[in-house]
Amino acid sequence: MTRSSDRSGRRAWSAPLGAGINPRLVCSQYYGGMIWGVSFALHERAVKPRADAIRNRERVLEAAKAVFSQGGPEAGLEAVARQAGVGIGTLYRHFPTREALYESVYRHEVEQLVELAKHLEAGTAPVEALRCWLRAGVEFMATKKGMATALAMAAHGSSDLVAYSLERLTNAVGELLQRATAVGEIRADIDPEDLLRAVLGMCYAYDGTAWQPKVLRLIDVFVDGLRRRPDKTQDRQAREGLPYAQP
Repeated sequence: MTRSSDRSGRRAWSAPLGAGINPRLVCSQYYGGMIWGVSFALHERAVKPRADAIRNRERVLEAAKAVFSQGGPEAGLEAVARQAGVGIGTLYRHFPTREALYESVYRHEVEQLVELAKHLEAGTAPVEALRCWLRAGVEFMATKKGMATALAMAAHGSSDLVAYSLERLTNAVGELLQRATAVGEIRADIDPEDLLRAVLGMCYAYDGTAWQPKVLRLIDVFVDGLRRRPDKTQDRQAREGLPYAQP
């Protein structure tokens, strides 16, 4: 700490940049019948990530999504760094462990699906909005399959990961489903978790690296099957919890 004088000759304390001072600390002291306020703030570069660091982190996340969705033995961290155009050291500075990267990618993908649902709800026809979101869900599952082992390890260490994703995704697709049901375009005896389980089952029914086009075709068939039929008796019975005859 050093002492300095202001224009009035009063002495005040100041601290060199980088000293062990809480940047949000505001210390007020009563002296000579007056309150002296002394606040210490570090430069923005010391408390906020640099713009290039933020960009590098986003590039790593997007590259990881692309690499992991392809799967296979080449889906390693070195491949992610090459895809992102950064050094492996930069990758590890942002994500010190493989599990940390996988969990960050996973959470990032969940948030993107949540935002997509909001966007579709605002400007896309109900059934097409639901179809588009489910197709995007296939891409999410492709990324998840590519890092399934590490994600299982991350989820084992943090049960919040599973609860976080399930709640966010269920709410997102639930809004789209409710909108489509409200206008009478989708049958009423389906709930958001049914949709998520259906997408999950379709994605894990195939092995290898060329399964996505097949699942996307099945998503279209699935959504068409959810449409209400001209005979509305079935939907009325579903809403009332009554059994109905299968056609």
